[in-house]
Amino acid sequence: EVMARYAVDPQRIYLTGLSMGGHGCWHLATAYPQRFAAVAPVCGWATRLLGFPEKVCALKKVPVWVFHGAKDEVVPVVESEKLVEALKGCGGNVRFTIYPEAEHDSWTETYDNPDLYEWLLQQIS
Repeated sequence: EVMARYAVDPQRIYLTGLSMGGHGCWHLATAYPQRFAAVAPVCGWATRLLGFPEKVCALKKVPVWVFHGAKDEVVPVVESEKLVEALKGCGGNVRFTIYPEAEHDSWTETYDNPDLYEWLLQQIS
């Protein structure tokens, strides 16, 4: 609907989400990897019951930048670590930023970072 209504460059569709949205980000991206030029999950996770972390290999050709707070007690950083390692294991193009002092709110630092937006704009599908 958004693409039909607005002037959207279909080669520059980026996916990001935080917490539950980060969880959804992983699932949506692996279901439709060809749709996204880049993916940036923030403090997300994915459940083994749905085929993760192995399912992330669907993203091996999609640039992914993952963000997580080291002190997150809501979604432990190990959840992102498992997905990043699985993606690296299948040759994925993945970056991983862990904020050493951040708890669950790792999105403020992420979305305040101009490097994220510069990186996104460099990605074209």
